[in-house]
Amino acid sequence: MSDLIVVSFPEEHLAFELRAELAKMQKAYLIDMEDVVVVTKDEKGKAKLHQAVNLSAVGAVGGGFWGMLIGLIFLNPLLGAAVGAGAGAISGRFTDIGINDDFMRGLAENFQPGCSAVFILVRKVTADKVLDGLSAFKGKGKVLQTSLEKDQEESLKAFLESTS
Repeated sequence: MSDLIVVSFPEEHLAFELRAELAKMQKAYLIDMEDVVVVTKDEKGKAKLHQAVNLSAVGAVGGGFWGMLIGLIFLNPLLGAAVGAGAGAISGRFTDIGINDDFMRGLAENFQPGCSAVFILVRKVTADKVLDGLSAFKGKGKVLQTSLEKDQEESLKAFLESTS
């Protein structure tokens, strides 16, 4: 089962930096994330989701492949690839995997303009090594919500929210 962690920051760039650092740790097998999304709120008060994976592009590639394959059967692979890519892009645009987009937008409604948050869905983590790697963020963020056990949540809050 995955755990959800939501960390907010007073500045947008900090959320993007945290996501980049977590991606490096995932490549080192210190954390296994199912999804990680940065949510920002602009000066006009509009929340924007910055997904780590562009589902429209993934859908277009997959649809293009299957469309070309079907097009080969009907002796028109280019038309099949074009139709398949379009259909795949549309289906990818409306697909929601990982963290629910409506949940993230709803939580972002409470943000001040210019603020950001990172929504992380974690499968597995080597907690001590990940916290060591995130020492640059110590005292800069605030834990908004988690599905962690109480003692794990308190440890995370103490780490991210302490200024010493």
